[in-house]
Amino acid sequence: MHIFRTTLLMGFLGMMLIGLPLDGMSAERGRNACRGGDRLRIQDLDLSPDPMVEGQRIRLWKVRIRLDGNRECETEISVREGNDLVGQERHYNLRPGINEIEVQPVEGYRFRGREHCFDVIVDLEGTRRRVDADRRFCAYQKSAWSMREAGDRDGFRR
Repeated sequence: MHIFRTTLLMGFLGMMLIGLPLDGMSAERGRNACRGGDRLRIQDLDLSPDPMVEGQRIRLWKVRIRLDGNRECETEISVREGNDLVGQERHYNLRPGINEIEVQPVEGYRFRGREHCFDVIVDLEGTRRRVDADRRFCAYQKSAWSMREAGDRDGFRR
């Protein structure tokens, strides 16, 4: 009986020790996580290549996102068309000001139809939300698919 109690006690202590680093990492991420009060705004959303021919694969989504505030924060960012994921979700560390990030596309996504409009989604305190923007970000088909607008940039500054 004594051996059983000792083994049980050691098992509980072992589980507590294993859980400590995970709790520490969660607390660190919690301190650096973007919060609901953090003001995020999409400045621009582009794709590469642009223009694209029918059925061509998207190589990259380019997002310019503005963080107003005085601290960096960490969040998950994805690109969606309605309920469909088109830009893979990934962790990003945003700094105050304009952040230029690249989002990998979902492999099987292709343009079909006449118009496609997209939203950038972020995780704020465990809730996924669409980021505010001054305009809609849509791709239209003329001779090829394009998201370019008057005065649009040719790509990211490096």
